Amino acid sequence: MSAAKPQGTVLGHPKGLFLLFTTELWERFSYYAMRAILVLYLVDQVQNQGGGGLGWTQADALSLYGTFTALVYLTPLIGGWLADNYLGQRKAIYLGGALMAIGQFTLAAPHAWVPGLETTVFYIGLGILILGNGLFKPNISTMVGDLYEEGDHRRDGAFTIFYMGINLGAALSGFVVAWAYTHFGHTEIVNGEEIFVNNWQAGFFCAGIGMVLSLIIQFLFAQKLLGDIGTVPAAKLEKERAAERGEVRKEPLTKEERDRIKVIMVMGLFTIIFWAGFEQAGGLMNLFTNDFTDRYIGSWEVPTTYFQSLNAIFIVLFAPVIASIWVRMGSKEPNSPVKFAMGLFLLAVGFVFMMGAVVEMDGDPTNKSSMWWLVGAYFFHTMGELCLSPIGLSMVTKLAPLRIASLMMGAWFLFIAAANKVAGLVGSLIGSGGSQEDQLANAMAIFSGIAITATVSAVLLYFMADKLVDWMHGAEESHHKNEEEALEEEIAVTGEHEAIIKDAPKA
Repeated sequence: MSAAKPQGTVLGHPKGLFLLFTTELWERFSYYAMRAILVLYLVDQVQNQGGGGLGWTQADALSLYGTFTALVYLTPLIGGWLADNYLGQRKAIYLGGALMAIGQFTLAAPHAWVPGLETTVFYIGLGILILGNGLFKPNISTMVGDLYEEGDHRRDGAFTIFYMGINLGAALSGFVVAWAYTHFGHTEIVNGEEIFVNNWQAGFFCAGIGMVLSLIIQFLFAQKLLGDIGTVPAAKLEKERAAERGEVRKEPLTKEERDRIKVIMVMGLFTIIFWAGFEQAGGLMNLFTNDFTDRYIGSWEVPTTYFQSLNAIFIVLFAPVIASIWVRMGSKEPNSPVKFAMGLFLLAVGFVFMMGAVVEMDGDPTNKSSMWWLVGAYFFHTMGELCLSPIGLSMVTKLAPLRIASLMMGAWFLFIAAANKVAGLVGSLIGSGGSQEDQLANAMAIFSGIAITATVSAVLLYFMADKLVDWMHGAEESHHKNEEEALEEEIAVTGEHEAIIKDAPKA
């Protein structure tokens, strides 16, 4: 694609891979640091303009969170198109990263600087962040694929390394942001009682610093390590070449193609159910951790955001285990729809743990639940996520007719965006007011409702699996994988959900 190629290798891979790895690590650190404290900031009450949050109801905060995360998956469709046709990946990353940093720093504006305009500044910051995300997110993964020639056997391993960067950034964020908002917090006397006020602005500032680091690293080393990769709008060149070859003829879809599209649509509906439950992690489960969980180990209280790092940590620890299990099952390895059904069932198990947390409290908010219920819930949710690794974007790339592949990819991300919005709406059912007893009862209803829905969906999908495989017309036929190949596939599940991969490794 480019005339100037990057030079040099590290561990058998182009040096540019490790530049992109580091760039994405800090970008994901920035995003997850912000995500970990967003709803906590919204529901916290401002105290004398010295810190705290916006004082929203939990219902309003969770609804806004759902809208935000939905837009996080919608705007990259526009950003990817702009990069492909006008900007090129490199410029899109610079522009998007700069906007994301500005958005984080806008959220970090101290309340004392903007008295009476806190909510307005918050919306401006969030809007800038969403626009920047749309430009940055779809293009960094594409550049990983462009480092390798077609058919290069190192390509799958490169994505494994890249997605480790996503996990490391996500895992690190919860710990660092907790240090920031607590270390720079302060105590105040309210109604004669001394309280500690978290400095959420320090947390957003920390997220902004992560984004700036990502930009600086890319700016300093991109030309040296990436050559001209990402500087030329890729789709624009491809369209011109196709036109020169006369490849403009449109053909009607065959029956086989229509069947495969039906599989994508059916699996998309189940995708909404899974991610609507899974994404409670940053919303309702985050608030439950903060308000109803005993987080003390001795005299030390575990910060709420630490629990947001559990998913990434579990992926790093258990992806090799899951990969090994699939390999050792050999010909008995479940097909993709069955794995998806297993993922839904494991999601339900995770919410059974959340129900256990509510039961332990016996209806009394002063009886805090054990944090081990949360650890168990996040563990089973991660196991469910890992069972989805053959599904998602890799399934779309295998099933979608080539001439409408981009359209089908866009449709898949519409499903994920819808899932995130549904997640916010479901979480907001905790209620806009009332006592903590009422909120606890509502939380129990939500957790049990998701568990039942996920279980019923898992059973339904399990019995539909054979028919869906028939509709795939051979695309589901497995090939022999060694453990290393399977591990690469399992690690890539993070990329399927956390990064838009237009040039992902094929299964």
